[in-house]
Amino acid sequence: MHAKNFIRRFRFPQSLAGAILALSAAFSHAQALTIGVTPGVIADSIQVAAAEAKRQGLEVRVVEMTDWTTPNVALQSGDLDLNYFQHTAFLENAIRERDYAFAIAGYGVLPNIGLFSTRIKSLAQLKDGATVAVANDPVNQGRGLLLLERAGLIKLKPGVGAKASLADIASNPKKLDFKEIEGPQLVRALDDVDLAQGYPAHLVAAGKPEIAKSGLQYSTVDDQRFAIVFVSRTSNAADPRIRKFITLYQQSPAVLAKIDERYAHDKRLYSLPWQKP
Repeated sequence: MHAKNFIRRFRFPQSLAGAILALSAAFSHAQALTIGVTPGVIADSIQVAAAEAKRQGLEVRVVEMTDWTTPNVALQSGDLDLNYFQHTAFLENAIRERDYAFAIAGYGVLPNIGLFSTRIKSLAQLKDGATVAVANDPVNQGRGLLLLERAGLIKLKPGVGAKASLADIASNPKKLDFKEIEGPQLVRALDDVDLAQGYPAHLVAAGKPEIAKSGLQYSTVDDQRFAIVFVSRTSNAADPRIRKFITLYQQSPAVLAKIDERYAHDKRLYSLPWQKP
């Protein structure tokens, strides 16, 4: 296009800086922000945020992925701008294993975990030698053991924290018999053990909201390390579209209502760490 014709078609702001900002804004609106998620409460809440973002002029494309590996692979390759499915402990482990150049862009919902049983009504009823199911992966097993310690059932070696494994149990006065089970299968394990570490969101999704709401012990917002985080590449962490979307997600009443709905309207089942005083 001839320069004079271009100038006629595009009216520049009075300052060069204004022109650059206008062009930058136009480019941002033209580029959809692509975010990878996993199905369930995460995807549902992000879809609500994406619809609201569109009304505010930010196009967001949501891509659902059914495993916990692809979202990071796709983010690293540039197929995604952002992903939202993992907590900090999981992210740190992925970075160690794959050398990803990632950054935490913001905090999302914190799915609380609980101790559940279909055989007893309180932890005081747990008998010596009872069977207890915990997650078999190192990231989530540590969280479950911390909750068991908080409930007074075991003591862990000093300083192990969220990296605790069964080998780090220093005291087991009830001689509990621990069974290691894959995280998604803990819901089914409830019928076969006396007590199980569990994820309320999984129980709700499995059509067992009453069990989800009948936990004998729950984690709290103090477990912020296990909040689901928005993750970007270090190279695009400053993208203003990312900041705008995360702020919208955290502040939108519609998003918060969807999260609450998917957690059976029970505030014990989840926390919102960005609201922590």
